[in-house]
Amino acid sequence: MQTAIDLNKALELRRRGALLVDVRTPAEFAETTIPGAINVPIFSNAERAEIGTLYKQNGRKDARRRGIEIVSPRIPHILAQIEQARDPDSPPAVIFCWRGGQRSLAITTFLNLAGIPAWQLTGGHKAFRRHLTHYFEQSDFGRVLVVRGLTGVGKTQLLHRLQQEGYPVVDLEGLANHRGSAFGGLGLGEQPGQKLFEARLWDRLQQCGDAAYLLTEGESRHIGRLVVPPRFHAAMQEQVSIWVEAPIDYRVNVILDDYPARDDLRAAFEPPIRALKERLGKAAIADLLDLLEQKKWHELARRLMIDYYDPLYMHSCPEHSLKLRVESLEQGVVDLKRALERLLDSPPGIE
Repeated sequence: MQTAIDLNKALELRRRGALLVDVRTPAEFAETTIPGAINVPIFSNAERAEIGTLYKQNGRKDARRRGIEIVSPRIPHILAQIEQARDPDSPPAVIFCWRGGQRSLAITTFLNLAGIPAWQLTGGHKAFRRHLTHYFEQSDFGRVLVVRGLTGVGKTQLLHRLQQEGYPVVDLEGLANHRGSAFGGLGLGEQPGQKLFEARLWDRLQQCGDAAYLLTEGESRHIGRLVVPPRFHAAMQEQVSIWVEAPIDYRVNVILDDYPARDDLRAAFEPPIRALKERLGKAAIADLLDLLEQKKWHELARRLMIDYYDPLYMHSCPEHSLKLRVESLEQGVVDLKRALERLLDSPPGIE
């Protein structure tokens, strides 16, 4: 019985609600996977390392036998996990490992023997990575409209509201788990790896696939330690931008809302502030650190914007852009929708 399918068929089944099961180790899964897949590892990280060492030292036969010894007692539990996660009315599950080898073949075989329909992904996750590389190198992303503005004007809040209403928003900072500034990672935990970031971006673009345009926030090439794919970033520079302005007090409040646990993060703020010494000078850094020590968050945020962020990013206002002034989130959402309508009624690239 033929139980293998190629990536195109697997992605079609994914769109139809098929369960994708990544049987690689937790470490491999954490690095990257096909979005939406669950992890049902047949080996732990240490076990896979043990088998790899055995393969190098003794050869394939001993490595496979050791693998069987480890996995055999777990087969009933693995099958039960997959059966429980799978909707019985959905298409067959799609099982994959790194290259479409023995790990995914074994689980696919046992699932079908147990009456749980499943396909093995030919080429495994490696085939998906090739697909992503080609996608980001060759795709035409169409009309990408970009919301820009100085730090704290609430671009992310505005876009989140529009995304909740079904607008085709691509939240790059959300996908990267980083706010895109010197302090952007504080309180958010680890960023995903580059491969997982690209997979998440691909997934969001698939969700927006039928939209006449995409809407995103202006970003540099780097968001924290991650890199926006060059072709997508280039598409972000082609259209007329929406430039958002807001009063300084409004901006301070937006920034502070982004760091609700700032008192707990006080020590974490110090290294990024010290890193600004070359640009701001020793005396300014001492003042900022004093404000931090006293937890004068409003004044600290104001000083950082006026002394650092505004001079740094003021040049990023495109010469041809649609201006939007925000003084409340609710009115800002209304005005942003109107600005979008105006841009969409214009030919691409023309205000």
